[in-house]
Amino acid sequence: MADATPLYETYLRAPLRFERGEGVWLIAEDGSRYLDFAAGVAVNSLGHAHPQLVDSLKSQADKVWHVSNLYEVPGQETLGKRLIDATFADKVFFTNSGAEALECAIKTARRYHFAKGHPGKFHVITFEGAFHGRTLATIAAGGQEKYLEGFGPKAPGFYQVPFGDIAAVKAAITEETAAILIEPVQGEGGIRVVSNEFLRELRALCDEYGLLLVLDEVQSGVGRTGKLFAHEWAGVTPDIMAVAKGIGGGFPLGACLATAEAAAGMVAGTHGSTYGGNPLAMAVGNAVLDVVLEKGFLEHVRDVALVLRQGLASLADRFPDIIEDVRGEGLMLGIKARVPSADLLKAVRAEHMLLVPAGDNVLRLLPPLVTTAEEAREGLARIERAAEKLSAEKKQA
Repeated sequence: MADATPLYETYLRAPLRFERGEGVWLIAEDGSRYLDFAAGVAVNSLGHAHPQLVDSLKSQADKVWHVSNLYEVPGQETLGKRLIDATFADKVFFTNSGAEALECAIKTARRYHFAKGHPGKFHVITFEGAFHGRTLATIAAGGQEKYLEGFGPKAPGFYQVPFGDIAAVKAAITEETAAILIEPVQGEGGIRVVSNEFLRELRALCDEYGLLLVLDEVQSGVGRTGKLFAHEWAGVTPDIMAVAKGIGGGFPLGACLATAEAAAGMVAGTHGSTYGGNPLAMAVGNAVLDVVLEKGFLEHVRDVALVLRQGLASLADRFPDIIEDVRGEGLMLGIKARVPSADLLKAVRAEHMLLVPAGDNVLRLLPPLVTTAEEAREGLARIERAAEKLSAEKKQA
């Protein structure tokens, strides 16, 4: 067929083509401007074409792009040390994506118990509604049937329990359990925030039973919730953490962070990556941290988040027929719609604003962390117009 796409047809793409971006704006081929509160699904943490990121990438591109991990990569040492200094971790492994970071985290947890003389301890407890990636292991970890269907037997060693149910977690622990894996805020699952108390209870269970606490902060990390990492709100520290998305600001970059104890089994030859930690990614990752770790940056995120949260709460009060609930933390917010979320997404997109669908009939607001209060209010105005039109249509129906 002449009109057949050369691409795998695995995406339900919107009919939009963007040719450039400026801060929180994306400009389509026809010149129309869209307020981007999707940020590439929480990836473009500093917006589009941020000058520090552009300069760092261009500068490195003139030097060397790729050497592989057969040799030392100075940027890895620099970024790794900065991540360690800013977190619980002692060791870092760099990847290209969140799914790869999760694969590394799972392997690290299993290898830890193997190295301790307990090869039978490889099961990982996860939670219903979770999303950890699209590899065979990470779809098994997420446990959602829609992602598992048609890909053969589910990879063994993962056991899902109900979200937020500590009794179910405790009941699921066996002699084979190696770790508990959880997102502090479920992104794909519908911006469901894990309570601080629940995270603390999980930490206590891991300590009691000799398990590793593994956090998936691929979407919630690098300032997204107003702290550098979301688990900081609970005052807990994990043993292993997967990071990606925002750390690269739009460039493919992920990382698995671990304590020295948790990473003890990952010796030479146990894991690797051809592209992970390449010089281009390291240059951009270091530039992202230059901005995010700057004094006052996370306070700015929290301030803008308050503007958005209060504005959304007001819209929920005014349009209860459209908005059922507002949830989330920082600039990782969700609108639980009372109408089909696809209808609300379409109405918002008609106002030239971009949001992200999620589970539980939720639309995600994931604006760049550099969004200003004025831009947040502009976003609220566009959501308001969309809600007004949908509400009017409902009344006429």
